[in-house]
Amino acid sequence: MFVADHVSFFGGAGMDGLVQAALVAGAAPGLRVVVGVYLLALRHPLPVARQLATLSEAAPGRLVLGVGVGGEDRHEIEVCGVDPRTRGRRTDACLEALRGLLTGEPFSYESEFFAFEDACIRPPPDPAVPFVIGGRSDAAVRRAGRHGDGWLGVWCSPRRFAAVADEVAQVALAEGRAGVPDEHGLQVWVGVDPSRDHARARLAKGMEQFYRTPFERFERYSPHGSAAEVAEFLAGYVEAGCRFFNVMPVAASPEAGIDAVAEIRELLLS
Repeated sequence: MFVADHVSFFGGAGMDGLVQAALVAGAAPGLRVVVGVYLLALRHPLPVARQLATLSEAAPGRLVLGVGVGGEDRHEIEVCGVDPRTRGRRTDACLEALRGLLTGEPFSYESEFFAFEDACIRPPPDPAVPFVIGGRSDAAVRRAGRHGDGWLGVWCSPRRFAAVADEVAQVALAEGRAGVPDEHGLQVWVGVDPSRDHARARLAKGMEQFYRTPFERFERYSPHGSAAEVAEFLAGYVEAGCRFFNVMPVAASPEAGIDAVAEIRELLLS
């Protein structure tokens, strides 16, 4: 299950990703919840570490934290008191701090943005919470290799997805990391309807309202049509190394969207 995260997106829209994750985890025991993507640079890592530890204690092994820097609405960053130009560096610092804090041992950290001594978060998540790094920029790909357990792609082709997965592995090896990140996923909006035209129209309306950008910019990366057509489109990403999909369905009703995602999943697993 995918949940998003925004503080005040384009005039006030949003939802807190970790609060939403807690609600979903409590309502649907056994369901894996992916936060995609959490705007970590807008928060101090210490309370975030406590939230992750608390969630993991209640739902061990069911949370994946997708982390991104945002970008569509710079004002959302500014109203939180963060200079948008520092988002990347802040995110790197927060990721390093989170890794240390979630070991369960006393941990100290100092950066240009925050500092703390002998902070301790117990019990630590067991198993550890995977971090998947979102973003299409070169900096985001390098961040996934340095700090992530995988990359969370969006609006890219299967060929690009495979190339990024390889680049993430190369960065991780160059950094001397013990394991190669491979928990790669894709965030994707889909329009589902027996009529391809109806599916496209609904999807275009939903995405344009949310992103305030013409649908044509997203269209080639946003499949629409029947569940079978969408599954066929997504199969290319599975071949490219995608381990999971965060699917945002746009359909005639919420129930129809849920049913469509279930059908798409079965088709991809068959």
